[in-house]
Formats: sequence, structure tokens, C-alpha cells
Amino acid sequence: MNPTRPTRSKTPAVQSAPPPTTRTIASEELLQEQIQRLEEQFGRLREQVRQTQQLASLGTAAAMIAHEYNNMMAVVVGRARMALDTGERDLMIKALELTLKQASIVSAMADRILGLAVHEAPTREPVGVREVVEGALTAMCRDPAKDGITLKIEVDDDLKVRADERQLLQVFFNLLLNAREAIQHRSGRIKVGAAPDGADSVRIWVKDNGCGIAPENRERIFEPFVTTKKRDASGKVKGSGLGLAICRDIITEHQGSISVESEPDEGTTFTIILPRAD
Repeated sequence: MNPTRPTRSKTPAVQSAPPPTTRTIASEELLQEQIQRLEEQFGRLREQVRQTQQLASLGTAAAMIAHEYNNMMAVVVGRARMALDTGERDLMIKALELTLKQASIVSAMADRILGLAVHEAPTREPVGVREVVEGALTAMCRDPAKDGITLKIEVDDDLKVRADERQLLQVFFNLLLNAREAIQHRSGRIKVGAAPDGADSVRIWVKDNGCGIAPENRERIFEPFVTTKKRDASGKVKGSGLGLAICRDIITEHQGSISVESEPDEGTTFTIILPRAD
């Protein structure tokens, strides 16, 4: 009997991938071109959304300045009429001084509103935090004290961040406007503070004691078209839900971060961290 010869296992040969064909290469190039076009379209759409929010902010500020302008001009007209009726030189001088003072206030408001509307390529340079915060308050065109709100700014004059001033103005305008609306028709407090956060960063916070944000909305507050604002008497929601989403985009583009802490009926604190500038 012949012994059984052991069978030798055959290791399957590793087949190399076939070289890409001309058609495959053309398909990949076409796909890359389509992806690039989509990225460009997304970038343009993103910029259009940001401009839409700028226009919305401009409309809000314009409505405020119209209201404040009427109030200021009523005082000016009243003093001028009194001075003319009495013919007293001292009253005329006071009326002119008041006119100049009110005109300078309106001019400052208009400058800040135009700052919200300007659309130029962003630049990164040292920007004073307090200066931008005060600029945003000026753009709001109405002293918070007139609405029973106490506002406190605790920011050192020399503290600076590396940012685009106009974009940062947009961020603080939105945050301060949201804070004021959260405590409208009730006495409240808004506090803006800033301090160094390590050697290379600055921490900035905007805190209010308003109505707060419900837990189910807190996680989505920075998503586009998400708003916690209530409907008015006509059933319309005031705001587009884009403000905080664009604030996040701007801060992220500045290599920073923005976060929120809030409790219903207790208040809200937005915290921003940005690169520090010398």
C-alpha cells in the first residue's frame, strides 16, 4: 500500500489593486471639483446669512435711535421755544448748548450703527474690550437705566484682545440686546466683566438676572433659527434665531470659544474666551 502523500496547502496569491483607469481618475477629479464648488457655495451662503443678521441688528438699532431721537428733539424744541418766547439771552445760550449736546449724542449713535452695517474683510488687531463694549451700548441707542436696568462694566481700560473690532461689536451688541430683552419690564441687572485667563487669553462675561433659559433650550441655544424669545401680541416671534449662532461663528473664527450658563427665573451668563493682545 502506498502511503498517503500529504497535501500541500496553497496560499492564495495577493492580488494587487488594478491601476486606476482614465475614467476613474476623471471621476475623482470631477468629484473634487463638485466638492470645491459646494464649499464655495456654502461659504457664500454663510456670508449672506451673516449679512442678514447685520441688517436685522441695523433695523433694531434704527428703531431705537428713532425713538430716542424723538425724545431728545422734544427737549431741544421745548427749550428753544421757551428761549424765543422770553427773548432772554441766557436761555438762548442754554438752548444752543443743549442742541449741540444732543446732536453729538445722535451723531455717536449713528456712527456705531454704521459700524454694524459696514461689510469689509475682517482684520485681526489689538482691540480694547471696554471700548467695544461701550460701543455696543452706544449702538443700542437707549440707556438701560431708562428701562429700570442697572448696568455695570468691570473691564480694565488696558485689557485688549486680538480681534476684528466690527465683528466683536456685533457680538456684544447681540449679547447686550438679549440681556436687556430678558429683563425688560422688570428691574434688573446686567454686568459685563473681563479678566486675563492665563498668559494668552482673556475671559469676558455678560451676566443678567433675567428670565433665564429652559434646560431643553440651553443645549441648542447656538444653533441657527433657535430662539427662546416669546411671541408678541400678533403671534410673531421677535428675532430670527440667528444672533447667537453668528456670535458663535465669529468667536470661533477668532480662535476663541463661547459658552452659556443659565437657570430659569435666575438669569443667564455668556462667557467668551479670546486670544489676548499686548
